[in-house]
Amino acid sequence: MALTLAIVGRPNVGKSTLFNRLAGKKLAIVHDEPGVTRDRRVAEGSVGNIALNLIDTAGLEDDEPGSLLARMKEQTLTAIDEADVALFLIDARAGVTAGDEIVADILRRTGKPVILAANKCEGRSGNDGLIDAFRLGFGEAIALSAEHALGLSELEDALAPFAEESEPEETEEDKPLRLAIVGRPNVGKSSLFNRLLGEERALTGPEAGITRDAIAVDWELGERKILLHDTAGLRKKAKAAGHTLEQLSIGSTLDAIRFADCVIVLIDATQPFEQQDLKIADLISNEGRAVVFAINKWDLIEDRNKTLKDLREKLDRLLPQVSGAALVTVSALTGQGVDRMMNAVLEADRIWNTRVSTSALNRFLEDALSRHPPPAIKGRRVRVRYMTQPKARPPTFALFGNQLAALPESYLRYLTNELRKAFGLKGVPVRFVLRGSKNPYAKD
Repeated sequence: MALTLAIVGRPNVGKSTLFNRLAGKKLAIVHDEPGVTRDRRVAEGSVGNIALNLIDTAGLEDDEPGSLLARMKEQTLTAIDEADVALFLIDARAGVTAGDEIVADILRRTGKPVILAANKCEGRSGNDGLIDAFRLGFGEAIALSAEHALGLSELEDALAPFAEESEPEETEEDKPLRLAIVGRPNVGKSSLFNRLLGEERALTGPEAGITRDAIAVDWELGERKILLHDTAGLRKKAKAAGHTLEQLSIGSTLDAIRFADCVIVLIDATQPFEQQDLKIADLISNEGRAVVFAINKWDLIEDRNKTLKDLREKLDRLLPQVSGAALVTVSALTGQGVDRMMNAVLEADRIWNTRVSTSALNRFLEDALSRHPPPAIKGRRVRVRYMTQPKARPPTFALFGNQLAALPESYLRYLTNELRKAFGLKGVPVRFVLRGSKNPYAKD
């Protein structure tokens, strides 16, 4: 039986856009003008494997009894009453408003299960609103973009406990680990891909650029499901310019990186850490993915101890944004080191999903501040009051205090390095969100 889901929120937060997205067709009118939706609209839809009976509702607003707004509110309350779950949608770009707080109070009084979602989270423009959503009292908000179909898998996860018991809830172990192999042309990506699968699934050869489109194959490592992507080699933009097919291949590779949980950066041991390797690693870091560096063609290296030491030093010096990332030597030709590489992938994925409790974070912060206080700006010291972790994948930390915008990058690097040491966050991007705010736990 389908799950009945009412999409509620104040006007113009994107309820109808999400309704259309989940229904798979444009049923509700979408416009920038608030108040376009007045009656509740019902349609069948789905998210992932969960069948839905969707109810689009008017924006919840208080008004005089008998008025149009009051009648619209009654329609919305009826929809909530009919629903199994209410999906409370806010606009992440606008942050939490007085209207959102009114909706939150109304939803609490209904007693219905509520899932909080922050819409318009494409890019990083909604980060502040995503953090701000905690104060509504419904826990962590799902980051969504109804317009761009982002965050739907997280929405499916949140709805799964309310779905029919006959449909078993998918656990983290059941989800495939999305793994992409990337690198410069002709470093052996397709050879490694075939080695992992145990078959000649991808065409290989001495010519650079044989792979033109990202190939995705379901694979299993022991009991762990993996969706494995082989990708086209990433050349410098100048060399790809004017080659339409190659530009499309690069676009396919970039999509594979954005889709991935973890990325193996394959490096040629005979030409290690060239400028393009560093640009690829920086791109992966900016996308927030876990990363493992695999040094291929290791069978061609003679002085292996010295070479490995030099490579480790280069990695940590040239790529501090992923300091401590796993570096594994392999040979796609012989299979040497492939098992160690996959163990490193599973460990990188575990770290990427790390969550740290707020109490542990604030004990860490107190110690870090006492050992190295923030600098003074124009005679006034920057005050960092407390911190939380609003999300993982990658680990993201919110700092609250005064004048945080003035914190120099060097101090954030200090906190990043200390976090890596304290909580074992090696080799994954660490992000900060700076919030000027009073500590809600502090006594007046």
